[in-house]
Amino acid sequence: MKKWVHSGTLKQEISQRELKHRQLAKELAVKGIVLLKNNRMLPISKTAAVALFGSGAKYTVKGGIGSGDVNNRENISIYRGMKESGLCITSEAWLSDYCTRYERAREAWKQCVLDAAKNAVNPFDAYAENPFALPEGRMITEEDIKGADMAVYVISRISGEGKDRRLEAGDYYLSRQEKADILYLQEKGLPTVLILNTGGPVELTDILQQAGSVCAVLYISQPGQEGGYAVADILLGKAVPEGKLTATWAKRYQDYPLAESFGCLDGNLGRKEYREGIYVGYRYFDSFGVEPLFPFGYGLSYTSFAMWFEGIQVLQKEIEVEISVENTGNHYSGREVVQVYVTHPQTGITKEYKKLAGFAKTALLCPGQKEKVCVSVSQKQFAYFSEQMQAWVVDAGDYGIWIGSQSDSLKLVAVVSVAEQTVVERTRSLIHKKGDWDEMKRTLSAQEIKEKYGARMENDPVLKYIFVPCEETGVPYEPVLEEKIPVQDLIPLLYGNITQMSSTLGAAGVHVPGSAGETTKHLEKEYGIPSLVMVDGPAGLRLRQSYEVDRTTDAVYGASVLGSLENGYLEPMEHHENADVYYQYCTAFPVGTALAQTWDLGLLRHFGEAIAEEMREFHVNLWLAPGMNIHRNPLCGRNYEYYSEEPLLSGKVAAAITLGVQSQKGCGVTLKHFACNNQEDNRMLVNCEISERALREIYLLGFEIAVKEGNPVAVMSSYNLVNGVHAANHADLCTTILREEWGFRGLVMSDWNTTMPEGGSVSWKCAEAGNDIIMPGSLHDDQNIRNAFGEGRLKSKEIYNCAGRILKVVRYLENGTAV
Repeated sequence: MKKWVHSGTLKQEISQRELKHRQLAKELAVKGIVLLKNNRMLPISKTAAVALFGSGAKYTVKGGIGSGDVNNRENISIYRGMKESGLCITSEAWLSDYCTRYERAREAWKQCVLDAAKNAVNPFDAYAENPFALPEGRMITEEDIKGADMAVYVISRISGEGKDRRLEAGDYYLSRQEKADILYLQEKGLPTVLILNTGGPVELTDILQQAGSVCAVLYISQPGQEGGYAVADILLGKAVPEGKLTATWAKRYQDYPLAESFGCLDGNLGRKEYREGIYVGYRYFDSFGVEPLFPFGYGLSYTSFAMWFEGIQVLQKEIEVEISVENTGNHYSGREVVQVYVTHPQTGITKEYKKLAGFAKTALLCPGQKEKVCVSVSQKQFAYFSEQMQAWVVDAGDYGIWIGSQSDSLKLVAVVSVAEQTVVERTRSLIHKKGDWDEMKRTLSAQEIKEKYGARMENDPVLKYIFVPCEETGVPYEPVLEEKIPVQDLIPLLYGNITQMSSTLGAAGVHVPGSAGETTKHLEKEYGIPSLVMVDGPAGLRLRQSYEVDRTTDAVYGASVLGSLENGYLEPMEHHENADVYYQYCTAFPVGTALAQTWDLGLLRHFGEAIAEEMREFHVNLWLAPGMNIHRNPLCGRNYEYYSEEPLLSGKVAAAITLGVQSQKGCGVTLKHFACNNQEDNRMLVNCEISERALREIYLLGFEIAVKEGNPVAVMSSYNLVNGVHAANHADLCTTILREEWGFRGLVMSDWNTTMPEGGSVSWKCAEAGNDIIMPGSLHDDQNIRNAFGEGRLKSKEIYNCAGRILKVVRYLENGTAV
């Protein structure tokens, strides 16, 4: 058994890896920024005098809080990025005053969390339930804008694990001060760039109507540690915006489906009926005729593009659409995202009007330069899920093929005719179904279809497509048995390594300080089975920035729950005599939504490779990411970790990142949270009731794509219940769908502390369902599993299967043996 080497380095200097990954973090941030509005204001001149305001100007929010945070070396604010780019800032006095207010607010918040933690069972709950809110600045004065040619106003929001956003001023809505500041700039006639440094949408409709001086709007999301440099490059035209929205922004919150019943708004946190069914995001806005403020797939550039159809080729199980793109601008090079959508015949079961079927991003095109791209559309994108037939089905009729650069501005380029209904994939029958309630339905009339398709549908040639019927009903699944080791000895594999830190949410690791947890060490000495180290994500590795090791005993000095958060701000690291300090400077990349807004699968694979490089440096085996839950509602406190409202885009992004991470030996990903983790309030106990069709078409499809195309080594089950059963106890999810239908061969782990005694998952039922590991592990888990085994409720075969899958992943990560 190899001797453990301490993670990190004794050198505090910036490494070459850090410098390289800083550049990648900046590139990702630049390419994920979405230009929402531009009345010829951007880019600006380097000689412009700028009045800079807003909570995020000097304290730009790099990412979310909780397990999605990264304890990196430093963050580049928008102020710093603009100053180092040579811009003149006229509002230094306002910014200096804001720094004083900020520090005062941070100290008050720190004391609030520490006081709440004294009475909390888990101190993390005190942290999660009391998120820091950026303070307001003072009123803007004429002195602050004296000599300014323009203003930049930064609106920032902090959100994170354990608490949803609120439908309040200062969160989803602009605060009174933010409105007053923007209207003051309007009154003074100062052209303004509005920068949105938020994890999700904020409502802008009123302010954009009232303040005509807001000539440009940039959505930078939460752009990671290099965000300030990225923003400066976009403002000055050193980089051209190329990001596209991955979620629909409504004019009013009430425009979202079932808006009034999300989370705590209806007073019922225990049960949520997903009555909107498949009508999530643009599917709802399109089908029900609700006009958004900014549509799915939207994003402007400093140049312009033309796009035209070149041809379509019908293959056996897919079609390929060829599109040419030209940069028609005169000054700037840029990149465009080609989006292909399919419209379905509105016969039989109700269907959304259209859905994304494929996409591709061009190379950097100079003015006048052209490129031909090919977008593949699988036959499953023409299908819907029939609960009656227990299958994915393509109906007979005409399917429109549309191309464009955003979801609400498309051109019909071809019609594919299907002669007869075809079953393209059969599925297993599930045990757990939704309750007895009706979903939304919207059947388009013949006149509406004609209006939406346009006259071209009747005149253009129609392509005949014969779909390939399904050849099998799933992937053969053979249980994995490891009977060389006695079953009693294998039980510790079914939960994480039990230590005094095991109850620490997201910081229970021992080998790598600040890591989320480890598999058991129980079998290392006798059987030579090493433990696996797990680290949170998905914007980078969340480790302690530094830790101390006793020179005499080689023991690592631990940290409290609060000490592992916010770079130790809440509880600073205690320094010890005769100890060495090890440093673990990881990179804070942009959050999941910002990554997806690049629509650049090649770049995202490169991002995955960078994550793997840091994993190898810090002795990490499993990265607890990508986060893949659907943006069902903009108030979900953790949406920033997730990619999109669109499952196809989410799946493709996750697959690309997975392939990047797992291209490096010893590195694996953990897709999460499986499934329907769409709210944070009461996340451990909420029961999500959902139809099988919506479950498969919206909430599982991204996972399916990522599993089949990326072959991840692990999946994390979610806290919530799905149709009355905790996800970690849900055999339909963990075994029937994931393994028997999709062919997943890795391990399934629980989210942290899901087996809490009051109302959580049942420990032994995790193993029975196919949730192989309970994290982070407790004596309660051990006793519950042993009791169930001794009483015959849990079979030895089920223990062997879980253990076998775990050992298979251990072998893969140790020596590259296939999963």
